[in-house]
Amino acid sequence: MNNPWNKVIYKIWAPVYDKLFNSGSFLQARKEIFQELPFEKGQKILFVGVGTGADLELIPHASLDITAIDFSPDMLEKAKSKFKNARIEFLEMDAQNMTFPDHSFDVVVASLILSVVPDAEKCFQEMERVLKQDGSLIVFDKFAPKDRKLTVGKRVIRPFVQLLGTDIGLSFEKLYEKYNKSLKIMQDKPVMMNGMYRKILMKKEV
Repeated sequence: MNNPWNKVIYKIWAPVYDKLFNSGSFLQARKEIFQELPFEKGQKILFVGVGTGADLELIPHASLDITAIDFSPDMLEKAKSKFKNARIEFLEMDAQNMTFPDHSFDVVVASLILSVVPDAEKCFQEMERVLKQDGSLIVFDKFAPKDRKLTVGKRVIRPFVQLLGTDIGLSFEKLYEKYNKSLKIMQDKPVMMNGMYRKILMKKEV
């Protein structure tokens, strides 16, 4: 995966994304995750890779200070069209190289983004950087099984799936190991597809 290719892929995905990933089991998973999130009025909240804004529809966005970024202009336009009168700030930005100062946000939400960016480690590093001390980082994504290798079948198809703009072999544990002193895992919960998709809530240590 690379950034120019991702723009092409998500230009294709944009018209059908909500039908695939904001319905059925995905919608139920999103509802479960975002109904439980620790949002409070006055907090500065960042949605990384906001896509078509599917997650924003499930939270009380009118009372929150939200910034939402995405690298795909086509996905971002879909999101903007849903929230024309909202106070949400939408920005076209690379999640691997954010322009925000350090410690800018109280809550960072990463929904189905780590598995689609070309460099998940750089994206994770950036999210940790812009998160305030004692802030919350919420991740909803698909990851490789803990302490187990990918099956032969998944290893074979992984490169082809990556051409579609996502990775089925990303290890959260490898991403996290560099940040286990600055980020404390508060919850790691299987959400769907036998635990392939997980909700992981972290707190940035003071």
